[in-house]
Amino acid sequence: MDGRLYVVLTAQNIHPGKGTPVTQLDMRRISDGVKVSERYRTTEQVERAFVEDREHTFLYQDGEGYHFMNPENYDQVVVPEDIIGDQKAYLQESMAVMLSIHNGIAIAIELPARMTLEITETEPVVKGQTASSSYKPAMLSNGVRTLVPAHIQAGTRVVVMTEDGSYVERAKD
Repeated sequence: MDGRLYVVLTAQNIHPGKGTPVTQLDMRRISDGVKVSERYRTTEQVERAFVEDREHTFLYQDGEGYHFMNPENYDQVVVPEDIIGDQKAYLQESMAVMLSIHNGIAIAIELPARMTLEITETEPVVKGQTASSSYKPAMLSNGVRTLVPAHIQAGTRVVVMTEDGSYVERAKD
């Protein structure tokens, strides 16, 4: 729309008592994240953008941005930092991620849902507190703060959700 890419968040069909039915779309502009609400008559058409989702491997980060490689043909893609956002803390060398590419330009990144990281620092275990389900603050090896159960100590490997950094379970390795 207007030469810019949008992702549809919600679509709702509205059938008024008289007049033509309309479709209410809530969309987010991919370039800057601005939310837009539009109404279209059911007779109008919207051009669908061709976006390719393909697995890429993270190589390194430098002044240009974050470099990824397509493992099938070894093509490299540079992704600017504003597209990666807060997820940059979870990027590790040779990690497989899903990149959404439109006309050769990366527009979105999807990390694996869970990651195993090590706890670098946390408060010591208080005896007798193991029965209650209280959480204590901890620092992960990638510099992200999270809350872990009281029995987890520094040096323990845990599984966290990459979406929000929340604790899932103790790693089984």
